Amino acid sequence: MSPFEAPDERLQQAMKLVLLALLPGLLALFWLYGWGVLINLILAVTTALIVEAIVTRLRRQPLPPTLSDGSAIVSATLLAAALPPYCPWWLTVTAVAAGLLFGKHLYGGVGKNPFNPAMLGFVLAMVMFAQPMTHWPAHGLDLTTSFQQVFNIGQAPDAWVQATALDSLRINKSLTMDELFASDSAFGRFGGRGVEWVNLAFFAGGLFLLQRRVIAWHAPVGMLASLFVISLLCWNGSGSDSHGSPLFHLLSGATMLGAFFIITEPVSGARTALARLLFGVGVGLLTYLIRTWGGYPDGVAFAVLLMNLCVPALERFAASRQPQVSP
Repeated sequence: MSPFEAPDERLQQAMKLVLLALLPGLLALFWLYGWGVLINLILAVTTALIVEAIVTRLRRQPLPPTLSDGSAIVSATLLAAALPPYCPWWLTVTAVAAGLLFGKHLYGGVGKNPFNPAMLGFVLAMVMFAQPMTHWPAHGLDLTTSFQQVFNIGQAPDAWVQATALDSLRINKSLTMDELFASDSAFGRFGGRGVEWVNLAFFAGGLFLLQRRVIAWHAPVGMLASLFVISLLCWNGSGSDSHGSPLFHLLSGATMLGAFFIITEPVSGARTALARLLFGVGVGLLTYLIRTWGGYPDGVAFAVLLMNLCVPALERFAASRQPQVSP
């Protein structure tokens, strides 16, 4: 047995469990948005495998080790879950390829990336292609219409996109929260319509990963707790200047996907317990600030990348808090 076989096997097993844990959330997304979710997923995973194969061949390495660890498939799946379900096919391909190339292979491949590849791909797509990244569907489309929309064949159906709940709240100037929830179809009972169930599904998958000890609790708890606290402190009830309740922020956008599947990425995230906790706290605070006062409705991706930059400082701080043992 080579000295790298056991770690590779552990990584592969962990990636399989992560994909299994993602399944409830993906099914909830499919229930909410329809066939576009599946098309996105197929495009993303196919692109990831092609990019991995090309890069591995250029490096003159054998194909199986890179393709079998599952990390590229997980990154592609996370990115597919974060992208609008009916975005153009080229946007999905570009986001996945850019995320893997500039977020992982530029730094030497798996285990060496300082940034989360999925979130880097998402942010690059958001910055370069802002308009299609804001086209979130008001309802699912049938399979034929879904292909037509994704591959730009034929005419798009009328009134099939709408602002998300986070976007509607960010630009609201006059309506109270009660009026927003009553009049805007993007709002559900507590958060975004349907998105609250998606978040609960990802939450269930996250609990599975915690139970199987694939991830540690520090980063998810830090993110969700800080997001809850700051949204509670800044909450103005149902007034027109309210920024949303804690429950609204926990059950809207990519909160649970970010808490359990993105900030727990072992390479770009923190490694020690205290650093992980602080990393999660930072992501939660930045997510709220970007959602409320930033230029984008959901700040999870930007918050993660900003905190990736802080990981070395967090690790040094955590190390300084450890008791020194005299020789």
